[in-house]
Amino acid sequence: MNQKRPIAVDLFAGVGGMTLGFEQAGFDVLASVELDPIHCSIHRYNFPFWTTICASVTRITANQIRELSSIQNQPIDVVFGGPPCQGFSLMGKRCLEDDRNSLVKHFLRLVVELQPKYFVMENVRGMAIGKHQILLEEIFDEFVKNNYRVQTEYKFLNAANYGVPQLRERLFLLGAKQGLKLPNYPDFVTKYNQQDNLSLPLTPTVKDAIQDLPEVNHYSELNHRDWVIANYGKPSQYVETLRKSSNLVDDYSYPRIYNKQLLTASLRTKHTQKSIDRFNNTPPGKIEPISRFLKLHPDGFCNTLRAGTPSNRGAHTSPRPIHPFTPRCITVREAARLHSYPDWFRFHVTKWHGFRQIGNSVPPLLAKAVAQEIIKVLENSPLKPTTKYKLEVEELLSFKMSEAAKYYNVSQDIIGKRIRKKDKLSI
Repeated sequence: MNQKRPIAVDLFAGVGGMTLGFEQAGFDVLASVELDPIHCSIHRYNFPFWTTICASVTRITANQIRELSSIQNQPIDVVFGGPPCQGFSLMGKRCLEDDRNSLVKHFLRLVVELQPKYFVMENVRGMAIGKHQILLEEIFDEFVKNNYRVQTEYKFLNAANYGVPQLRERLFLLGAKQGLKLPNYPDFVTKYNQQDNLSLPLTPTVKDAIQDLPEVNHYSELNHRDWVIANYGKPSQYVETLRKSSNLVDDYSYPRIYNKQLLTASLRTKHTQKSIDRFNNTPPGKIEPISRFLKLHPDGFCNTLRAGTPSNRGAHTSPRPIHPFTPRCITVREAARLHSYPDWFRFHVTKWHGFRQIGNSVPPLLAKAVAQEIIKVLENSPLKPTTKYKLEVEELLSFKMSEAAKYYNVSQDIIGKRIRKKDKLSI
């Protein structure tokens, strides 16, 4: 591995949407920290040449991140991540002292401890709306106190403007050490609104993203497993970039060796005949009135894919879109295509985990666009890797929580036990 590539650390890594985007831009993400052992297992499968640390950001230190990875004493170029923001106090103590914002506080702490040249913080749009702006101001103040400049003219970036066939808007905060040039926000790469008077290519559509995928209902094997050898249709230009990423001029990720006839993350969903009939009768681009699922329009874009709730909050799956051509919900692989994940990227074999892993992640192409701006201010010429990797530790893809926790030597209750309604009443 070429150590001349700039070094990055991913906090709140999940399965690695931002890790992949930064890799594609030319970074070596030598350490990724994630709390959930299931997500850690999938992250490790897809990035076997770097270190996945299964730990809480509330407990880990910068020294541990350095010692557990190959970073050691090397300077770090960028730290990035999306700390969940759950609330703040309206009166009394400062927002950052609110326990619900402890993850944001620890993101700040680790940036200061790791001393990267730059940082990127991603979050939901709501973090910068209304009273939540108080929290943002406190974040800016804390960074300034610790010798960092922040791009206070923050922006919301929509993935659809960066080549992703999904309308997904997120807040990005960019910062740099005092004395270093602040990075810019990335210019649009594509346009999803034909009325926009921009000389840019159109954002790929739902049809562009999934039309070539084999129809899962034609494969009985997908009733009980998530993969099959299948014949693909003719790929769109967008899909070709996902299947042949190493040939792209501006893609600096490490090539993965995989069987391109292998269809993964495609476990079928069993729908009742009533549901199938309702899905059939729903016009493309409209909401099915009973399930409240959106039926994707082939010539439109996917709505924001959401994660659903974790096991300690009920283990509910977020509403999944209806396929534009077949009366069923989309598969995990179809969701991955709509999120700009390449086909070699694997997810947990369970649909609930797979959809959660995608819905929680930053689309790689959006992360790549942000990372490219960091590369520019680093004045670094990205290097094309020569090493190819074969992804083969497939047991990581099917771990149960107890197995994943044992693998990482952590408690299987690390993300908290599920609180049921009767338990809430007794609290």
